[in-house]
Amino acid sequence: MSLLVVGLSHRSAPVSVLERASLAPEAQTKLLQDTLAAEPATEGAVLATCNRIELYADVDKFHAGVAELSTLLAQHSGVGLDELTPYLYVHYEDRAVHHLFSVACGLDSMVVGEGQILGQIKDALALGQDLHTAGRLLNDLFQQALRVGKRAHSETGIDRAGQSLVTFGLEQLADGTEVPEWAGGKRALVIGAGSMSSLAAATLARAGVAEIAVANRTRARADRLVEILGLGGQVTARAVEMAAVADELTRADVVVSCTGATGLVLTAEAVAEALGVDFDIAERPSTAPAVAPDPLDQHAAWVENGSATAASQAAVRVPAQARAGGPARLHLLDLAMPRDIDGAAHRIDGVRLVDIESLAEASADAPMAADVDQVRTLVADEVAAFGAAQRAAHITPTVVALRTMAADVVAGEIARLDGRLPDLDEKQRAEITQTVRRVVDKLLHAPTVRVKQLASEPGGAGYADALRELFDLDPQTVAAVSRADLNDPNRGRS
Repeated sequence: MSLLVVGLSHRSAPVSVLERASLAPEAQTKLLQDTLAAEPATEGAVLATCNRIELYADVDKFHAGVAELSTLLAQHSGVGLDELTPYLYVHYEDRAVHHLFSVACGLDSMVVGEGQILGQIKDALALGQDLHTAGRLLNDLFQQALRVGKRAHSETGIDRAGQSLVTFGLEQLADGTEVPEWAGGKRALVIGAGSMSSLAAATLARAGVAEIAVANRTRARADRLVEILGLGGQVTARAVEMAAVADELTRADVVVSCTGATGLVLTAEAVAEALGVDFDIAERPSTAPAVAPDPLDQHAAWVENGSATAASQAAVRVPAQARAGGPARLHLLDLAMPRDIDGAAHRIDGVRLVDIESLAEASADAPMAADVDQVRTLVADEVAAFGAAQRAAHITPTVVALRTMAADVVAGEIARLDGRLPDLDEKQRAEITQTVRRVVDKLLHAPTVRVKQLASEPGGAGYADALRELFDLDPQTVAAVSRADLNDPNRGRS
């Protein structure tokens, strides 16, 4: 197995690059066709969503494979290779398997634990099968990824992770009041139309807000979210342009932002202007983290330490939540990493701000951390099992070829015996034939079982070569067995 994945996602690239690098369906088809035409790759599959673009391939050369796949991604995405390269990540063999299994479980999603990615993985596999670019390795890999993802959702509480982050953020904004009581009749502005923003909008609608305005850089996505919100009949929803956010701020009671942008979406000055209050720029904090920590790592730290460590508190400025000046007039929930809303906004009179860092400080959400750890363990176990199965499968054609050769030897010897002892009756001939076959089977049983066991262990790939050399097996016969298994019409379909 020489599995290679080259890609970029919301974790490695700014949204502006992801938007430009997005692949239309016809571009995905051409990318896969060109991948197989490239010398290092024998199989290919592409996983393309709004938050990631990943090209999977079975390659015979690592460095040549990385160079070729990177070049192909640049060519078909329309982003120059020099510009794209700093945002690309590369995973190889077991690390590539681990990455896809983690993606399938929602561990690498912008909303931890979201299940939409399973449908997208299924679509990626279907496209590879339809174009015949997904062979033995990628069929097995993507099928297993789907099973692992389903296990994670059915056997753990990972589904609660994304929901708990939104719900907990709203509970912090409500400051001790029940969320439905706090939200009832309020006007909300949701900035962004991705998974987290959609979840927040749906949660606000169920909580009883009177109106939701959705702003997004791509108007079509905002329109789709508004349409979905309108189907429930619980809330009045409308889409607005990003340029209208300043005006919407003057009408909103609560703002939720999660855009994936690398810069600030709402500055403290813009918030202050919307409220009609003065803001002294000298009060702006002098330091702020450029990139917020991984939320999964934060949750793990909360479980181990019970709260943020002194070191992390020194490194990350946790914004205070406004209580001065009476009840908050504007509630801000920033669910983005890095932040969308200026941390200095919490200093504005009448503003209450909750963001990822303040959630980390206030949260005692150990169940989420436990669920994430459980899924990580599941992924590690499944990666080990997949590797063992692939290594064992690699030797199977050689074992089949060996047994075929042994059967041919038996048949030849029985034919020779017929020539030398033509007077044997059918019963005698059958008894001799069965005895010879039984002897051969017993002689081959222990070595073939043991070689499969040895081949399934790390470093066991060489046993197939050794078996071919020891028994002088024809490589073409082994290859024919592999092709017959690969061309099975029922293989890889579920």
